[in-house]
Amino acid sequence: MPFRYFIKNLLLPPGIFLLFLLLAWWLRRSRPRMARALFVIGFVGMLSMSLPLVVQWSARGIESIPPLPQDQWTTLAQRADAIVVLGSGRERKDPTWGSDIPTGVALERMRFAARLSKASGLPILTTGGLHYGEPPSEAAIMADSLRDDFGVNVRWQEGESRTTWENANMTAAILLPQGIKRVVVVTQAWHMPRSVWSFEKAGFSVVPAPVGFLSVDNARPFGGWMPESKAVWQSGQLLNEAAGSIGYRLFYR
Repeated sequence: MPFRYFIKNLLLPPGIFLLFLLLAWWLRRSRPRMARALFVIGFVGMLSMSLPLVVQWSARGIESIPPLPQDQWTTLAQRADAIVVLGSGRERKDPTWGSDIPTGVALERMRFAARLSKASGLPILTTGGLHYGEPPSEAAIMADSLRDDFGVNVRWQEGESRTTWENANMTAAILLPQGIKRVVVVTQAWHMPRSVWSFEKAGFSVVPAPVGFLSVDNARPFGGWMPESKAVWQSGQLLNEAAGSIGYRLFYR
């Protein structure tokens, strides 16, 4: 598993661009023309990924599902039977809390799920397996935080999945036998199209509830043309999602 993630991170930006820069330095004397080309590709690629405006433009092509209107929150029970919150990793052994905690992205999802649950009365399922291969699962960590931080008890936990496809199918193994076929799915806006596709393939009728839109203008300095380190991470997420969406349609049918 670690080797697979190493290869994935190396071949997808920004890893591939850093590799180009390293190769450019390595070949600077023996193959100067190739070195210059690799340097330009690596530099331009890294610069593009660091621009918030590029993140905004790129997200518009991925975030195709609009937000759930607030006037529909209280009536969700008419359209769904449960809320499913997708995991997003964990922070290991956080010094403040003395234990593993949800990531900031997961907290954003959990906050919205808690608000929807309180407004609609729908029960929640958390889904996410063993990050780093060690317990507790992402599902358990989120369930604890939803209870302690948001005052919402989680009814079901799916703690084995490692991918979005497994999120959907292992959730189906829990909910479908109970007659629950209509779910509200809470995840990031850029992750929502692939999530909806996966859950529909697993047999659900889905009400999307996306959070964390990157395609909106967040009043960034200099109109988004100033490089930011956060934009590199966001660009990486968007590229990974684009690759994942293509891969899912090729390998999962």
